[in-house]
Amino acid sequence: MADDILTKIDNIVWGIPTIILILLTGIILTIRAHGLQFTKLGLATRLIFKKNDAEGELSGFSALCTALSATIGTGNIVGVATAILNGGPGSLFWMWVAAIFGTATKFSECMLAIKYRDIKEDGHVLGGPFLTIEKGMGKKWKFLSYLFSIFGVMAGLLGIGTMSQINGITSAIEMAFSSYKELSIAFTIGEKSYSWATVIGGIIVTLLAALVILGGLKRISKVAQSVVPTMAVIYVLLGLSVLAINITHIPKAFADIFKSAFGYKAVLGGAAGWTVKQVTESMQKGIARGIFSNEAGLGSAPIAAASVQTDEPVEQGLVNMTGTVIDTLIVCTITGLAIVIALSDPKFEVGKLEGAQLTSAAFSFVLGVNGVVIKFIIMICLAFFAFTTILGWDYYSEKCLEYITNGRMKLVFIYRLIYILFIAVGPYLTVNAVFTIADITNGLMAIPNCISLIVLSGVVSNEVKTYFASLKK
Repeated sequence: MADDILTKIDNIVWGIPTIILILLTGIILTIRAHGLQFTKLGLATRLIFKKNDAEGELSGFSALCTALSATIGTGNIVGVATAILNGGPGSLFWMWVAAIFGTATKFSECMLAIKYRDIKEDGHVLGGPFLTIEKGMGKKWKFLSYLFSIFGVMAGLLGIGTMSQINGITSAIEMAFSSYKELSIAFTIGEKSYSWATVIGGIIVTLLAALVILGGLKRISKVAQSVVPTMAVIYVLLGLSVLAINITHIPKAFADIFKSAFGYKAVLGGAAGWTVKQVTESMQKGIARGIFSNEAGLGSAPIAAASVQTDEPVEQGLVNMTGTVIDTLIVCTITGLAIVIALSDPKFEVGKLEGAQLTSAAFSFVLGVNGVVIKFIIMICLAFFAFTTILGWDYYSEKCLEYITNGRMKLVFIYRLIYILFIAVGPYLTVNAVFTIADITNGLMAIPNCISLIVLSGVVSNEVKTYFASLKK
């Protein structure tokens, strides 16, 4: 019943108007920013490690790692799997489309966040779409700033920040330890049973998150800077091994993706109505999960970008846009191709597999190795990815609350305690419910942010022209 209600809300929030808004935003910004995601990616990569002594709280690399800590999470492992199950292989194609145009969106929103940020005398920084809207569009649009901030807090507490991440971690832990009878059912709620692995894993992750979250931004960025690059490399190497062993199956996987994306099979069968439904579902799930994964257009990454030590907004915008390339075009693609290859083989049984279980089973199947080994590797990668996402989203939602409350830090501390409580609750919800809630809150955040980006696209164009003209002098 509850799942059905959430699904209906999700379908409204992620209807055709929202999909068009997000894609249109990316297309407009690609044009206004002169296609720099295609022409300036090399420069963006070099700027990641540039040192800067300007005002701010974080280095460019730390800010990128903080942003990646919040984006490389369950969306890359669990989100891709649920998208393909619900929307078909074509969902991966729409993830790519959203990411290609979303790279320009990510550049623009992060650049504008630095341009319109507030830096106090004590060095404390506040910035993000809420200030971009207020300062860039004017006071009469301040209601959009508040809407974005409210939805940002909701996303942190109810969606992408807490419950979906801890749920993904404990699902992976339960999967990895499923063969151990001593960690079997601890208790049952209704028809759902929970193992000791889930309970113990949930408690440990909640306590570890509490230790870092109560330490604030510097501790969060330090953990992210240490963990994210290492775990991303491990997961990418595992994924590339999967694809290398199955290189002859990759062309068919791409064919399945494109057929599903455009309803090719249904067209041949004359089922035009079903084709529209199939394509719409693929677009909806692909774009929604793409935003869940890379957060381009969501308005979250600009909050971390605003804290960067830099005097040049365009440079940090370029640095942050590499996050979308790393997250979706590399990590999500590796996961998606492995799953599509497995699903195309009649010997692969999906059954009741979902989320991390499906990804793990797909990796084990296409590698042809012991499933237990892959389960543990996936569990470790997912645990670290999701853990850093929890930390990153605490920071994002705190900043949204700081804007709403006009900087009342006592309320922010109380919020941290509530945030930790919601982490503790996450393991006991269903995967589908958790990801549906995350989709809803993500969509609600993206709408006011995308509106502001379209309105301020002229500012983006001027900043880009001015910056690259200065490099030629």
